[in-house]
Amino acid sequence: MPAFNPLVETISPPPIPSVQAWAKAYDGSKGPLIDLSQAVPGYPAHPLLLEALGKAASSTSFAGYGPIEGDRSLRQAYAAHVASRYGAQIGVDNIHITSGCNQAFICAAMAVAGKGDTVLMTNPYYFNHETTLAMLGIRTALVECLAEDGFVPRLEAIEAAIVSGVRALALVSPNNPTGAVYPAGLLRKIFELCQARGIWLILDETYRDFLPQANIAPHDLFSVPGWEDGLVSLYSFSKSFCIPGHRLGAITAGPRFIEQVAKIMDNLQICAPRAGQGAVAETLVPLTEWREENRQEILRRADALREVMAGLPAWRLDAVGAYFAFVRHPFPEMTSAQVAEHLAKQAGIVCIPGGYFGPGQEQSLRFAFANADVPTILSLRERLASVSP
Repeated sequence: MPAFNPLVETISPPPIPSVQAWAKAYDGSKGPLIDLSQAVPGYPAHPLLLEALGKAASSTSFAGYGPIEGDRSLRQAYAAHVASRYGAQIGVDNIHITSGCNQAFICAAMAVAGKGDTVLMTNPYYFNHETTLAMLGIRTALVECLAEDGFVPRLEAIEAAIVSGVRALALVSPNNPTGAVYPAGLLRKIFELCQARGIWLILDETYRDFLPQANIAPHDLFSVPGWEDGLVSLYSFSKSFCIPGHRLGAITAGPRFIEQVAKIMDNLQICAPRAGQGAVAETLVPLTEWREENRQEILRRADALREVMAGLPAWRLDAVGAYFAFVRHPFPEMTSAQVAEHLAKQAGIVCIPGGYFGPGQEQSLRFAFANADVPTILSLRERLASVSP
């Protein structure tokens, strides 16, 4: 048979389906399955949003193609939201709507790097970022993040990694997989370093709506002179609006960058899903209080997980924040995949092996705790305590 593209053929299969397959062997003896694998909201979308989605989906005005950059109503609404959140001047020309944040990252990567170029990422990293770059023939170089630092990158480590051929640094904060929140002051120093070295900073902020403190800007990078020529901020509406199936994300960047993304999007998808755009544009402001209530609920779930781990001395919570926790398991003789499979089949706990997030992460597991309510999280203590190799 004809050959496949080796850049695609050699990457690993999607991890979520393989992990969820382990759960099919669980016999239910420890209680209902606890799914901590995929980062999906553990509560439904608001009825007002669902009503708006239904109305938009049944409207002929949303059945046709829309502007490549996104419907102007959502671009305006989201630009105003970003401007308010960050206390910065952001306009519609700074916004491009995409089909989810993974697509936003693909567009950003393609806009700044090509085959043979290098993009820096942290280790551990979000696996879809790594596979995206691999499929594009873009090399990756890793900046090690240590548990003793709470998996926050060190500025000097980033500086040392910026060598010839590096076109961009890709960061995720709050982080996937660790949950680590990068301090605003550190992000400012990192961006200034990127500016000085002439590389792009791609900052994935998918989980920014779940920070510990409300109404505080995650950073001040949009106020840095010249930010439009070096910063790309990515966002997903999936988590805050509970609509991952409607695939809606956004890029905030300079107008020249948005022009490049439009070229890419015209070949990827033409335009992001229209019904979701219309519904979010209509409800972004009215659902502000509801989103804040959800932020507080996620904080309660994080606290519950901290309580659970504090009572399990054999296990260690290396980092926790936003949607995720990076947990060190007590079985050094086993790989993270072996431990995760064992947890799924024997204890009914589905999580992602740390080894999927980069080299040297075999002693860790990622818990997407936002998926489960507080009572369910508290039940983890008994199940984890009962697990043996």
